[in-house]
Amino acid sequence: MFKKVLIANRGEIAARVIRTCKEMGIETVAVYSEADEDSLHVKAADESYLIGPPRVNESYLNIDRIIDIAQASGAEAVHPGYGLLSENASFVKRCEEAGLVFIGPESDVIAKMGSKIESRKMMNRVGIPIVPGIDYPLKNIEEAITVAEEIGYPIMLKASAGGGGIGMQIVKEPKELEKAFEGNQKRATNYFGDGAMFIEKYVANPRHIEIQVLADNKQNTVYLWERECSIQRRHQKVLEEAPSSFLDEETRAKMGEAAVRAAKSIGYSNAGTIEFLVDEEKNFYFLEMNTRLQVEHPVTEEITGLDLVKEQLNIAFGKELSFTQSDITRVGHAIEVRIYAEDPKTFFPSPGKITNLELPEGENIRHELAVNNLSTVTPFYDPMIAKLIVKGSTREKAIDEMKKALDEYIVEGIKTNIPMLKNVIKHEAFLNGDTTINFVEKHL
Repeated sequence: MFKKVLIANRGEIAARVIRTCKEMGIETVAVYSEADEDSLHVKAADESYLIGPPRVNESYLNIDRIIDIAQASGAEAVHPGYGLLSENASFVKRCEEAGLVFIGPESDVIAKMGSKIESRKMMNRVGIPIVPGIDYPLKNIEEAITVAEEIGYPIMLKASAGGGGIGMQIVKEPKELEKAFEGNQKRATNYFGDGAMFIEKYVANPRHIEIQVLADNKQNTVYLWERECSIQRRHQKVLEEAPSSFLDEETRAKMGEAAVRAAKSIGYSNAGTIEFLVDEEKNFYFLEMNTRLQVEHPVTEEITGLDLVKEQLNIAFGKELSFTQSDITRVGHAIEVRIYAEDPKTFFPSPGKITNLELPEGENIRHELAVNNLSTVTPFYDPMIAKLIVKGSTREKAIDEMKKALDEYIVEGIKTNIPMLKNVIKHEAFLNGDTTINFVEKHL
Protein backbone atom coordinates (compact mmCIF):
# COMPACT_ATOMS: atom_id res chain seq x y z
CA MET A 1 0.00 0.00 0.00
CA PHE A 2 1.01 3.64 -0.39
CA LYS A 3 3.27 4.91 2.36
CA LYS A 4 2.32 8.58 2.01
CA VAL A 5 -0.64 10.39 0.39
CA LEU A 6 -1.20 14.10 -0.18
CA ILE A 7 -4.79 15.33 0.17
CA ALA A 8 -5.39 18.14 -2.33
CA ASN A 9 -8.41 19.54 -0.55
CA ARG A 10 -9.63 21.18 2.65
CA GLY A 11 -12.41 21.06 5.22
CA GLU A 12 -14.39 18.01 6.23
CA ILE A 13 -13.49 15.88 3.21
CA ALA A 14 -9.76 16.35 3.81
CA ALA A 15 -10.23 15.30 7.44
CA ARG A 16 -12.37 12.35 6.30
CA VAL A 17 -9.68 11.06 3.90
CA ILE A 18 -6.97 11.53 6.53
CA ARG A 19 -8.96 9.40 8.99
CA THR A 20 -9.08 6.38 6.67
CA CYS A 21 -5.43 6.81 5.69
CA LYS A 22 -4.45 6.67 9.34
CA GLU A 23 -6.53 3.52 9.86
CA MET A 24 -4.62 1.95 6.94
CA GLY A 25 -1.21 3.04 8.25
CA ILE A 26 -0.68 5.61 5.49
CA GLU A 27 1.10 8.90 6.31
CA THR A 28 -0.78 12.01 5.21
CA VAL A 29 0.21 15.39 3.81
CA ALA A 30 -2.18 18.33 4.10
CA VAL A 31 -2.09 21.57 2.16
CA TYR A 32 -3.69 24.76 3.42
CA SER A 33 -4.23 28.40 2.57
CA GLU A 34 -3.45 31.31 4.89
CA ALA A 35 -7.14 31.32 5.91
CA ASP A 36 -7.03 27.64 6.89
CA GLU A 37 -3.91 27.63 9.05
CA ASP A 38 -5.84 26.44 12.13
CA SER A 39 -8.21 24.07 10.29
CA LEU A 40 -8.99 20.57 11.52
CA HIS A 41 -7.48 18.84 8.49
CA VAL A 42 -4.18 20.64 9.06
CA LYS A 43 -4.02 19.42 12.67
CA ALA A 44 -5.02 15.88 11.71
CA ALA A 45 -2.36 15.33 9.04
CA ASP A 46 1.18 14.07 9.67
CA GLU A 47 2.61 16.94 7.63
CA SER A 48 1.10 20.19 6.39
CA TYR A 49 2.25 22.85 3.94
CA LEU A 50 1.10 26.38 3.18
CA ILE A 51 0.12 26.74 -0.47
CA GLY A 52 -0.88 30.38 -0.75
CA PRO A 53 -3.32 33.21 0.04
CA PRO A 54 -6.99 32.54 0.91
CA ARG A 55 -8.50 32.77 -2.57
CA VAL A 56 -8.79 29.34 -4.21
CA ASN A 57 -7.15 30.42 -7.46
CA GLU A 58 -4.02 31.27 -5.49
CA SER A 59 -4.08 28.24 -3.19
CA TYR A 60 -6.22 25.12 -3.59
CA LEU A 61 -6.33 25.48 -7.38
CA ASN A 62 -2.58 26.18 -7.67
CA ILE A 63 -1.59 23.02 -9.53
CA ASP A 64 2.13 23.83 -9.74
CA ARG A 65 2.40 24.40 -5.99
CA ILE A 66 0.47 21.24 -5.10
CA ILE A 67 2.60 19.07 -7.42
CA ASP A 68 5.79 20.60 -6.01
CA ILE A 69 4.71 19.88 -2.43
CA ALA A 70 3.67 16.34 -3.26
CA GLN A 71 7.08 15.60 -4.77
CA ALA A 72 9.07 17.39 -2.08
CA SER A 73 7.17 15.63 0.72
CA GLY A 74 7.72 12.19 -0.78
CA ALA A 75 4.03 11.51 -1.33
CA GLU A 76 3.36 8.70 -3.77
CA ALA A 77 -0.28 9.52 -4.45
CA VAL A 78 -2.78 12.40 -4.39
CA HIS A 79 -6.36 12.17 -3.15
CA PRO A 80 -8.45 15.03 -4.58
CA GLY A 81 -11.55 14.78 -2.35
CA TYR A 82 -14.50 16.44 -4.09
CA GLY A 83 -14.81 19.85 -5.74
CA LEU A 84 -11.72 21.99 -6.35
CA LEU A 85 -9.33 19.94 -8.58
CA SER A 86 -11.11 16.58 -8.22
CA GLU A 87 -12.48 16.60 -11.78
CA ASN A 88 -9.77 18.71 -13.40
CA ALA A 89 -8.28 16.59 -16.18
CA SER A 90 -5.27 18.91 -16.50
CA PHE A 91 -4.40 18.37 -12.83
CA VAL A 92 -4.72 14.61 -13.21
CA LYS A 93 -2.46 14.73 -16.28
CA ARG A 94 0.13 16.71 -14.32
CA CYS A 95 0.03 14.12 -11.52
CA GLU A 96 0.54 11.34 -14.05
CA GLU A 97 3.48 13.18 -15.65
CA ALA A 98 5.04 13.79 -12.22
CA GLY A 99 4.90 10.10 -11.34
CA LEU A 100 2.15 10.62 -8.75
CA VAL A 101 -0.78 8.24 -8.55
CA PHE A 102 -4.06 10.14 -8.80
CA ILE A 103 -6.65 8.46 -6.60
CA GLY A 104 -9.45 8.48 -9.14
CA PRO A 105 -9.92 7.74 -12.84
CA GLU A 106 -7.44 8.55 -15.57
CA SER A 107 -7.25 12.05 -17.05
CA ASP A 108 -8.76 11.11 -20.41
CA VAL A 109 -11.81 9.58 -18.70
CA ILE A 110 -12.35 12.70 -16.61
CA ALA A 111 -12.04 14.83 -19.74
CA LYS A 112 -14.66 12.72 -21.53
CA MET A 113 -17.18 12.98 -18.72
CA GLY A 114 -16.41 16.61 -17.85
CA SER A 115 -18.52 17.78 -20.77
CA LYS A 116 -22.22 17.20 -20.24
CA ILE A 117 -22.75 17.37 -24.00
CA GLU A 118 -20.13 14.71 -24.77
CA SER A 119 -21.25 12.48 -21.90
CA ARG A 120 -24.84 12.62 -23.20
CA LYS A 121 -23.58 11.42 -26.58
CA MET A 122 -21.61 8.56 -25.05
CA MET A 123 -24.48 7.38 -22.84
CA ASN A 124 -26.89 7.51 -25.76
CA ARG A 125 -24.54 5.31 -27.81
CA VAL A 126 -24.53 2.57 -25.14
CA GLY A 127 -28.28 2.61 -24.63
CA ILE A 128 -28.53 4.62 -21.39
CA PRO A 129 -31.74 6.73 -21.48
CA ILE A 130 -31.08 10.48 -21.70
CA VAL A 131 -33.41 13.46 -21.30
CA PRO A 132 -34.62 14.70 -24.71
CA GLY A 133 -32.48 17.62 -25.86
CA ILE A 134 -29.54 18.59 -28.04
CA ASP A 135 -26.03 17.14 -28.14
CA TYR A 136 -24.14 20.15 -29.44
CA PRO A 137 -23.26 23.60 -28.04
CA LEU A 138 -25.54 26.47 -28.89
CA LYS A 139 -23.91 29.08 -31.13
CA ASN A 140 -25.93 32.06 -29.91
CA ILE A 141 -29.24 33.20 -28.40
CA GLU A 142 -30.99 33.00 -31.78
CA GLU A 143 -30.19 29.30 -32.03
CA ALA A 144 -31.24 28.83 -28.41
CA ILE A 145 -34.65 30.37 -29.16
CA THR A 146 -35.14 28.08 -32.17
CA VAL A 147 -34.14 24.94 -30.25
CA ALA A 148 -36.32 25.83 -27.27
CA GLU A 149 -39.34 26.25 -29.55
CA GLU A 150 -38.66 22.86 -31.16
CA ILE A 151 -38.30 21.07 -27.80
CA GLY A 152 -41.18 22.93 -26.16
CA TYR A 153 -41.28 24.92 -22.93
CA PRO A 154 -40.44 24.56 -20.12
CA ILE A 155 -36.81 23.76 -20.91
CA MET A 156 -33.63 23.36 -18.84
CA LEU A 157 -30.76 25.57 -19.97
CA LYS A 158 -27.41 24.07 -18.95
CA ALA A 159 -23.71 24.76 -19.08
CA SER A 160 -21.85 21.84 -20.63
CA ALA A 161 -18.99 22.19 -18.14
CA GLY A 162 -21.25 23.05 -15.20
CA GLY A 163 -21.61 21.58 -11.77
CA GLY A 164 -23.19 22.44 -8.43
CA GLY A 165 -26.12 24.12 -10.16
CA ILE A 166 -23.87 26.79 -11.70
CA GLY A 167 -24.89 27.76 -15.23
CA MET A 168 -28.22 25.93 -15.01
CA GLN A 169 -31.72 27.40 -15.08
CA ILE A 170 -35.30 26.36 -15.75
CA VAL A 171 -36.82 28.56 -18.46
CA LYS A 172 -40.61 28.49 -18.59
CA GLU A 173 -41.35 30.89 -21.43
CA PRO A 174 -39.60 32.59 -24.38
CA LYS A 175 -39.29 36.03 -22.78
CA GLU A 176 -37.07 34.54 -20.03
CA LEU A 177 -34.62 32.84 -22.36
CA GLU A 178 -32.48 35.74 -23.60
CA LYS A 179 -31.59 36.95 -20.09
CA ALA A 180 -31.09 33.37 -18.86
CA PHE A 181 -28.80 32.47 -21.74
CA GLU A 182 -26.60 35.54 -21.33
CA GLY A 183 -26.35 35.27 -17.53
CA ASN A 184 -25.67 31.54 -17.34
CA GLN A 185 -23.17 31.59 -20.20
CA LYS A 186 -21.25 34.34 -18.39
CA ARG A 187 -21.31 32.42 -15.09
CA ALA A 188 -20.15 29.22 -16.77
CA THR A 189 -17.28 31.06 -18.45
CA ASN A 190 -16.22 32.64 -15.15
CA TYR A 191 -16.44 29.43 -13.09
CA PHE A 192 -15.31 26.79 -15.57
CA GLY A 193 -13.57 28.64 -18.37
CA ASP A 194 -16.13 27.18 -20.78
CA GLY A 195 -19.32 28.99 -21.77
CA ALA A 196 -20.78 26.20 -23.95
CA MET A 197 -24.55 25.94 -23.35
CA PHE A 198 -27.14 23.37 -24.37
CA ILE A 199 -30.84 22.69 -23.81
CA GLU A 200 -32.79 19.72 -22.44
CA LYS A 201 -36.49 19.22 -22.00
CA TYR A 202 -37.51 20.04 -18.43
CA VAL A 203 -38.72 16.89 -16.66
CA ALA A 204 -41.67 17.78 -14.41
CA ASN A 205 -41.49 16.82 -10.73
CA PRO A 206 -38.47 14.54 -11.07
CA ARG A 207 -36.40 12.93 -8.37
CA HIS A 208 -32.62 13.13 -8.34
CA ILE A 209 -31.41 9.58 -7.73
CA GLU A 210 -27.79 8.53 -8.18
CA ILE A 211 -25.98 5.20 -8.30
CA GLN A 212 -22.61 4.71 -6.62
CA VAL A 213 -20.20 2.55 -8.61
CA LEU A 214 -16.79 1.07 -7.88
CA ALA A 215 -14.50 -0.27 -10.60
CA ASP A 216 -11.00 -1.68 -10.37
CA ASN A 217 -8.30 -1.57 -13.02
CA LYS A 218 -9.41 -4.96 -14.40
CA GLN A 219 -12.89 -3.59 -15.19
CA ASN A 220 -14.55 -5.47 -12.33
CA THR A 221 -17.42 -3.06 -11.72
CA VAL A 222 -20.20 -3.06 -9.12
CA TYR A 223 -22.95 -0.72 -7.97
CA LEU A 224 -23.52 0.04 -4.30
CA TRP A 225 -27.23 0.81 -4.53
CA GLU A 226 -28.66 4.29 -4.81
CA ARG A 227 -28.90 7.58 -2.98
CA GLU A 228 -31.88 9.90 -3.28
CA CYS A 229 -30.70 13.51 -3.37
CA SER A 230 -33.86 15.37 -4.33
CA ILE A 231 -33.99 17.88 -1.45
CA GLN A 232 -32.07 20.77 -2.97
CA ARG A 233 -31.79 24.53 -2.83
CA ARG A 234 -30.46 26.43 -5.85
CA HIS A 235 -29.87 23.03 -7.52
CA GLN A 236 -27.51 22.08 -4.67
CA LYS A 237 -28.26 19.13 -2.41
CA VAL A 238 -28.99 19.63 1.29
CA LEU A 239 -30.34 16.21 2.32
CA GLU A 240 -29.56 12.75 0.95
CA GLU A 241 -30.80 9.32 1.91
CA ALA A 242 -30.17 5.70 1.04
CA PRO A 243 -31.97 3.74 -0.15
CA SER A 244 -34.66 5.72 -1.99
CA SER A 245 -38.17 5.26 -0.63
CA PHE A 246 -39.52 5.67 -4.18
CA LEU A 247 -37.78 2.90 -6.10
CA ASP A 248 -39.00 -0.67 -6.34
CA GLU A 249 -36.48 -3.50 -6.55
CA GLU A 250 -36.91 -3.93 -10.31
CA THR A 251 -36.20 -0.26 -11.08
CA ARG A 252 -33.35 -0.23 -8.56
CA ALA A 253 -31.69 -3.17 -10.33
CA LYS A 254 -32.21 -1.64 -13.78
CA MET A 255 -30.63 1.63 -12.69
CA GLY A 256 -27.71 -0.17 -11.06
CA GLU A 257 -27.08 -2.28 -14.15
CA ALA A 258 -27.29 0.83 -16.36
CA ALA A 259 -24.74 2.59 -14.16
CA VAL A 260 -22.34 -0.35 -14.40
CA ARG A 261 -22.79 -0.45 -18.17
CA ALA A 262 -22.09 3.29 -18.37
CA ALA A 263 -18.91 2.99 -16.28
CA LYS A 264 -17.59 0.02 -18.27
CA SER A 265 -18.30 1.73 -21.59
CA ILE A 266 -15.74 4.47 -20.82
CA GLY A 267 -13.16 2.22 -19.13
CA TYR A 268 -13.83 3.74 -15.73
CA SER A 269 -11.85 2.85 -12.63
CA ASN A 270 -12.12 3.93 -8.96
CA ALA A 271 -15.23 5.40 -7.28
CA GLY A 272 -17.77 7.27 -9.37
CA THR A 273 -21.42 8.20 -9.44
CA ILE A 274 -23.98 8.07 -12.23
CA GLU A 275 -26.71 10.62 -11.61
CA PHE A 276 -30.23 10.15 -12.97
CA LEU A 277 -33.47 12.07 -13.10
CA VAL A 278 -36.42 9.79 -12.34
CA ASP A 279 -39.93 10.85 -13.36
CA GLU A 280 -43.27 10.07 -11.73
CA GLU A 281 -43.62 6.82 -13.73
CA LYS A 282 -40.12 5.66 -12.59
CA ASN A 283 -38.59 6.26 -16.01
CA PHE A 284 -34.95 7.22 -15.44
CA TYR A 285 -32.70 9.45 -17.53
CA PHE A 286 -28.93 9.96 -17.41
CA LEU A 287 -28.05 13.34 -15.94
CA GLU A 288 -24.26 13.30 -15.54
CA MET A 289 -21.35 11.31 -14.15
CA ASN A 290 -19.31 12.53 -11.21
CA THR A 291 -15.81 11.12 -11.60
CA ARG A 292 -14.94 11.44 -7.91
CA LEU A 293 -16.10 10.76 -4.38
CA GLN A 294 -19.44 12.44 -3.61
CA VAL A 295 -20.24 14.67 -0.65
CA GLU A 296 -23.02 12.23 0.26
CA HIS A 297 -20.94 9.05 0.17
CA PRO A 298 -21.43 8.39 3.94
CA VAL A 299 -25.03 7.23 3.50
CA THR A 300 -23.83 4.52 1.10
CA GLU A 301 -21.16 3.51 3.60
CA GLU A 302 -23.75 3.26 6.35
CA ILE A 303 -26.05 0.86 4.48
CA THR A 304 -23.29 -1.28 2.92
CA GLY A 305 -20.66 -1.34 5.66
CA LEU A 306 -17.96 -0.37 3.14
CA ASP A 307 -15.37 2.40 3.50
CA LEU A 308 -15.34 4.07 0.08
CA VAL A 309 -12.10 5.95 0.70
CA LYS A 310 -10.40 2.67 1.59
CA GLU A 311 -11.75 1.13 -1.62
CA GLN A 312 -10.46 4.14 -3.58
CA LEU A 313 -6.99 3.73 -2.13
CA ASN A 314 -6.93 -0.03 -2.80
CA ILE A 315 -8.05 0.43 -6.42
CA ALA A 316 -5.53 3.22 -7.04
CA PHE A 317 -2.77 0.99 -5.67
CA GLY A 318 -3.72 -1.67 -8.21
CA LYS A 319 -5.72 -4.08 -6.08
CA GLU A 320 -8.78 -5.81 -7.47
CA LEU A 321 -12.16 -5.53 -5.77
CA SER A 322 -12.44 -8.09 -2.98
CA PHE A 323 -16.17 -8.61 -3.57
CA THR A 324 -18.68 -9.09 -6.38
CA GLN A 325 -22.16 -7.66 -6.90
CA SER A 326 -23.84 -10.54 -5.07
CA ASP A 327 -21.70 -9.89 -1.98
CA ILE A 328 -22.99 -6.33 -1.49
CA THR A 329 -25.69 -6.18 1.15
CA ARG A 330 -28.09 -3.36 1.98
CA VAL A 331 -28.96 -2.97 5.64
CA GLY A 332 -31.11 -0.27 7.19
CA HIS A 333 -31.67 3.31 6.11
CA ALA A 334 -29.30 6.29 6.33
CA ILE A 335 -29.93 10.03 6.05
CA GLU A 336 -27.38 12.83 5.69
CA VAL A 337 -27.94 16.56 6.05
CA ARG A 338 -25.42 19.19 5.01
CA ILE A 339 -25.00 21.93 7.58
CA TYR A 340 -24.20 25.25 5.97
CA ALA A 341 -23.07 28.54 7.48
CA GLU A 342 -25.89 30.42 5.82
CA ASP A 343 -29.09 32.29 6.52
CA PRO A 344 -31.84 29.62 6.44
CA LYS A 345 -34.31 32.04 4.82
CA THR A 346 -32.18 33.62 2.11
CA PHE A 347 -29.46 30.92 1.72
CA PHE A 348 -26.85 33.70 1.77
CA PRO A 349 -23.53 32.71 3.42
CA SER A 350 -23.04 33.63 7.08
CA PRO A 351 -19.29 33.74 7.84
CA GLY A 352 -18.02 34.51 11.33
CA LYS A 353 -16.67 32.94 14.50
CA ILE A 354 -18.38 29.94 16.08
CA THR A 355 -18.76 30.78 19.78
CA ASN A 356 -20.38 27.51 20.82
CA LEU A 357 -20.67 24.11 19.11
CA GLU A 358 -22.50 21.23 20.78
CA LEU A 359 -22.97 17.99 18.85
CA PRO A 360 -25.58 15.28 19.37
CA GLU A 361 -24.21 11.90 20.40
CA GLY A 362 -25.38 8.32 19.89
CA GLU A 363 -24.41 5.02 18.30
CA ASN A 364 -26.52 5.77 15.22
CA ILE A 365 -25.04 9.25 14.71
CA ARG A 366 -21.99 10.12 12.59
CA HIS A 367 -20.32 13.50 12.15
CA GLU A 368 -18.07 14.79 9.39
CA LEU A 369 -16.73 18.15 10.52
CA ALA A 370 -14.80 21.09 9.11
CA VAL A 371 -15.09 23.17 12.31
CA ASN A 372 -14.95 23.02 16.09
CA ASN A 373 -15.55 25.42 18.96
CA LEU A 374 -14.05 28.84 18.21
CA SER A 375 -13.43 28.05 14.53
CA THR A 376 -13.77 30.98 12.17
CA VAL A 377 -15.85 30.40 9.06
CA THR A 378 -14.31 32.52 6.32
CA PRO A 379 -16.09 33.94 3.26
CA PHE A 380 -13.57 32.41 0.86
CA TYR A 381 -14.95 28.88 0.50
CA ASP A 382 -18.13 26.84 0.21
CA PRO A 383 -20.21 27.51 3.35
CA MET A 384 -20.73 23.82 4.24
CA ILE A 385 -19.21 23.36 7.70
CA ALA A 386 -20.41 19.87 8.63
CA LYS A 387 -22.41 16.81 7.69
CA LEU A 388 -24.69 14.97 10.09
CA ILE A 389 -25.45 11.34 9.24
CA VAL A 390 -27.87 9.04 11.05
CA LYS A 391 -28.88 5.43 10.55
CA GLY A 392 -31.96 3.42 11.50
CA SER A 393 -33.27 -0.05 10.80
CA THR A 394 -36.08 1.59 8.77
CA ARG A 395 -36.62 4.98 7.13
CA GLU A 396 -39.07 5.93 9.88
CA LYS A 397 -36.50 5.17 12.58
CA ALA A 398 -33.78 7.04 10.71
CA ILE A 399 -36.07 10.08 10.47
CA ASP A 400 -36.74 9.91 14.22
CA GLU A 401 -32.98 9.77 14.85
CA MET A 402 -32.44 12.80 12.62
CA LYS A 403 -35.21 14.80 14.31
CA LYS A 404 -33.63 14.24 17.73
CA ALA A 405 -30.11 14.91 16.47
CA LEU A 406 -31.07 18.21 14.84
CA ASP A 407 -32.87 19.32 18.00
CA GLU A 408 -29.66 18.67 19.96
CA TYR A 409 -27.31 20.28 17.40
CA ILE A 410 -26.19 23.70 18.62
CA VAL A 411 -24.14 26.20 16.61
CA GLU A 412 -23.83 29.73 18.00
CA GLY A 413 -22.08 32.81 16.66
CA ILE A 414 -23.15 32.29 13.04
CA LYS A 415 -26.38 31.49 11.25
CA THR A 416 -26.88 27.97 9.89
CA ASN A 417 -29.48 26.14 7.82
CA ILE A 418 -30.44 23.88 10.75
CA PRO A 419 -33.90 25.54 11.11
CA MET A 420 -34.58 24.76 7.45
CA LEU A 421 -33.40 21.15 7.89
CA LYS A 422 -35.76 20.73 10.84
CA ASN A 423 -38.62 21.98 8.69
CA VAL A 424 -37.73 19.46 5.97
CA ILE A 425 -37.38 16.44 8.25
CA LYS A 426 -40.70 17.13 10.00
CA HIS A 427 -42.70 18.00 6.88
CA GLU A 428 -45.57 15.68 6.00
CA ALA A 429 -44.47 15.46 2.36
CA PHE A 430 -40.98 14.31 3.39
CA LEU A 431 -42.40 11.82 5.88
CA ASN A 432 -44.52 10.38 3.05
CA GLY A 433 -41.51 10.13 0.72
CA ASP A 434 -42.79 12.88 -1.59
CA THR A 435 -39.30 14.25 -2.25
CA THR A 436 -39.02 15.69 -5.74
CA ILE A 437 -36.40 18.31 -6.63
CA ASN A 438 -39.15 20.94 -6.28
CA PHE A 439 -39.58 20.18 -2.56
CA VAL A 440 -37.99 23.33 -1.15
CA GLU A 441 -39.68 25.62 -3.66
CA LYS A 442 -43.06 23.92 -3.21
CA HIS A 443 -43.19 23.38 0.55
CA LEU A 444 -40.75 25.81 2.20
